[in-house]
Amino acid sequence: MIQQTFAWTADNGATGDTRYRTRTAQFGDGYRQSVGDGINSKVQSWPLTFTKNKATAEAIIAFLDEHQGAKSFIWTPPLGTASLWQVKLVTNTPLGGGMYRIAATFEQAFHP
Repeated sequence: MIQQTFAWTADNGATGDTRYRTRTAQFGDGYRQSVGDGINSKVQSWPLTFTKNKATAEAIIAFLDEHQGAKSFIWTPPLGTASLWQVKLVTNTPLGGGMYRIAATFEQAFHP
């Protein structure tokens, strides 16, 4: 299956989160040992907004609807490399004057 690429530009000011999954064993003498949890222990999340005209907003929603929160797509985060992402919730806010604000949280995925 060929992965589609999300090509629209998000509004300025997006802030991404990086979460490191770890497993920790605490020993009785106060010693603690931690290791990464699995081969993909670093996971990113980006809450993004897109303020666009009606045609572009509809295209973004159609793209995300096609993936239905389960199929991943390619996106490149700021200061990052192209990787797989999923979106499970999309919010559409009409702003008036033919403009719309789409809000979606891009969550890093590791499978198509």
